[in-house]
Amino acid sequence: MGDQSDATTMADRTVVEQLSRLDRFLPVWIGCAMTSGLLLGRALPDLNETLDRVKIDTVSLPIAFGLFAMMYPVLAKVRYHSVGSALTDRRSLAFSLLLNWLVGPALMFGLAWLLLPDLPEYRTGLIVVGLARCIAMVLIWNDLARGDRELAAVLVTVNSLFQIVAYSVLGYFYLELLPEWLGLDTSGIEVTMWEIARSVLIFLGVPLVAGYLTRLLGERSRGTEWYEQRFLPRIAPVALWGLLFTIVILFALQGERITQSPWDVARIAIPLLAYFGLMWFGAFHLGLRLGFPYERNAAIAFTAAGNNFELVIAVAIAVFGISSGQALAGVVGPLVEVPVLVGLVYVARRARYRYYPGDRARSTT
Repeated sequence: MGDQSDATTMADRTVVEQLSRLDRFLPVWIGCAMTSGLLLGRALPDLNETLDRVKIDTVSLPIAFGLFAMMYPVLAKVRYHSVGSALTDRRSLAFSLLLNWLVGPALMFGLAWLLLPDLPEYRTGLIVVGLARCIAMVLIWNDLARGDRELAAVLVTVNSLFQIVAYSVLGYFYLELLPEWLGLDTSGIEVTMWEIARSVLIFLGVPLVAGYLTRLLGERSRGTEWYEQRFLPRIAPVALWGLLFTIVILFALQGERITQSPWDVARIAIPLLAYFGLMWFGAFHLGLRLGFPYERNAAIAFTAAGNNFELVIAVAIAVFGISSGQALAGVVGPLVEVPVLVGLVYVARRARYRYYPGDRARSTT
């Protein structure tokens, strides 16, 4: 027992070390971007007018470039050819789709209305977060937790494609129809399904096509090994730079609101913490009850808990504006998600030793 405990502790110590420097310090980079944005807003009070001179759809051209930069590297990583293999594990796929597209959005809707009843913009932003299923960093968390890499890749691919169709429909349902049926006050929230669909088609559809063509042509010309081992690491930092650029601009335009109401940021973080915890622990517990092996269970749990904040920020800015509370809620998301899911990697690896005793020897080795 002592040897196994020591091996577990040593394995856990390497979790953060296995992250790249950019990923390891992502909350720090986001914090620096927020601070830089606040300072920039004070130095350039006319920044909003300057950015709005040239637009793509309803988004200024510089911000649009930032949003595309966030999405393209993520979608270039997706293994689109793996979709067919999902049919060989229909039970895992069905369970994951249930968690991602029924449980996740419904849970975030409930938490947003329960904890932010008096802040409609932030509440709407959180609901938008709940609709955007993870397609990016879940692969990192899954690898660190020793989850099933191929299943995670399939689930990421399915979520990427499914979002094109489902996001706008679910957005209209949870933002307009369901609150109206329940008699909830939605005054001040006017959004159409077409507005959401248009934003998804532009800021997810275009990078999705670009990412698919990049993988297709890259693998044909240089091979899969070169594409995944050489090309993807080179373009990966572009997503972070796009995210940080967008955060700087967003906080520059929201500086006055943030400095006047810092408690609002904390209130946004509380339902996010509850959401990540409930989704991960709920998914992992149900996976245990259903008899899934650890690797599959971990992949499903992390896919269920994570969210696509790149898409959230893009949709919130395009539909509600960069100075909106919805956009601010989207930016708070990754600041909370990264440290929470790193912590859940440790939890997953501990849970493997407790609930999957048959895996102990193999995992230790």
